Amino acid sequence: MARSEKYYGPDFNSLERQDPEIAAVVISELERQRHDLQLIASENFTSSAVLATMGSTLSNKYAEGYPGKRYYGGCEEVDKVEVIGIQRAKELFGAEHANLQPHSGASANVAVYQAFTKPGDTVLAMSLPHGGHLTHGSKVNFSGKWFNVVSYGVRQDNELIDYDQLRDLAIEHKPKMICSGATAYPSLIDFEKVRQICDEVGAIMWVDAAHFIGLVAGKAIPSPVPYADVVSFTTHKVLRGPRGGMILSKEKHAAAVDKAVFPGIQGGPIMSAVAGKAVVLKECATPAYQEYAKKVIENCKALANDLQSEGMRAVSGGTQTHLALIDIRSTGVNGKVADERCGKSGISLNKNSIPFDPESPAVTSGIRVGTAAITTQGMGKDEMKVIAGLIARAIKDGDDESKAKEIKSEIHQLTKKFSVYPEPSV
Repeated sequence: MARSEKYYGPDFNSLERQDPEIAAVVISELERQRHDLQLIASENFTSSAVLATMGSTLSNKYAEGYPGKRYYGGCEEVDKVEVIGIQRAKELFGAEHANLQPHSGASANVAVYQAFTKPGDTVLAMSLPHGGHLTHGSKVNFSGKWFNVVSYGVRQDNELIDYDQLRDLAIEHKPKMICSGATAYPSLIDFEKVRQICDEVGAIMWVDAAHFIGLVAGKAIPSPVPYADVVSFTTHKVLRGPRGGMILSKEKHAAAVDKAVFPGIQGGPIMSAVAGKAVVLKECATPAYQEYAKKVIENCKALANDLQSEGMRAVSGGTQTHLALIDIRSTGVNGKVADERCGKSGISLNKNSIPFDPESPAVTSGIRVGTAAITTQGMGKDEMKVIAGLIARAIKDGDDESKAKEIKSEIHQLTKKFSVYPEPSV
């Protein structure tokens, strides 16, 4: 058989023939991503190389364990993938140890708890209403059920982390671990200050870098790696990789981290995802990616400023990262309604609580916007001004079907100039 006839990966045509119903959904989602505005701060567009790896024959291999120490035979090739990925992660982030196996960011966080704490231990983490994540102590999450999570938050006057409160709580409660990192916090975190507080009370310093690790990879913001005992994160978002998780740690914690991931919380890794992580780590080590990471922040600052020009308020005065939290109370519309109206108009974003929000988390007084995906598309500051205007119009008029269609048509004209996954030229 000639090389060109060999099978190396998936064939979408076969999916269409075998299951046209699912194929139609895949195509429809591709069209949605191509034509609508993707402003979800947690999302991005992976490269075609990452997509190809995720759909490769590596999916077929069960590889419980770690390279050279698997519980199944036939792992010689997938061992190579994981070793390459680990080395790339250590080099990119300057880390002493890396684990690429967590299935998600939440899985990585479970492993961190397992590696460094026991049920009932006290952990300090950011308050959910002030930007923290579910795994930072929500009462409906394992973290809030299994651990004594004490929350710190932001100051009311500037909406920045209250480090004095954090220190006071640490001294009072003597936590086993302190978590910094959030899902809706637009400013930078002072990792040196957090390290000092951890050292003062003898706590493990854990950074959940899920949202901003891509900016760290692109050398656009300071890295938590030199300061933290352990750093967990997702591999999508700004990092622009496959959906999954990763953990970096000091070498002295390597055995505890690896044991917590396997056999602690999961069985075999998804080797196609591990390979996808390895691919994106190589992409992130390029000057082009560094330029991209800086552009993400520039675009987000511009978008936040432009939304303020439209009469909305940027929490903490703006942003230093890839996301902005916008107080929309001046519009007379709550976050839930704004989310729905923007969705009808072809804008994907999410309702979000703002610090000291008078509304419930199901309603909210704000929205969260991110610029990772639209920057991948090639958009810049000029487009941010246009997008801010479209968001403002959608919030105001998105309940009117004809006006929503008009906005959506304008969005499609915009995204047509910045197409993702374009059709191959013939």
